[in-house]
Amino acid sequence: MDPVSAALITKSLDGLALRLDVTASNIANANSRNFRPSQVSFEDSLRTAANQGLDAIAAVKPRVEPMAAGRFGDEPRTDLELDTATATAGRYSALVEILGRELDISRTVIRGGQQ
Repeated sequence: MDPVSAALITKSLDGLALRLDVTASNIANANSRNFRPSQVSFEDSLRTAANQGLDAIAAVKPRVEPMAAGRFGDEPRTDLELDTATATAGRYSALVEILGRELDISRTVIRGGQQ
């Protein structure tokens, strides 16, 4: 795997892990008085950094920001939070799967093609 791809996957995993933590907090505090749900954004910054090289990718930091008020007010929507958690877990799992396959390929190359 080339270094840029590895850096992008690593940074994506970091951002997705933070999103899972923030989403879990939103769900856990959904019934708390005056709780303001948050969200994590990093994809746009990472997309821009991908064309600028490893240093730009390393400089990307996921941002935790308050969610904009929705049509139903400021309260957390547990159904939407669960949807976010499911989508985030799926993306995280897919990236881990890619890393696992890449390690399998490297292992095969190191062993000279033998199992």
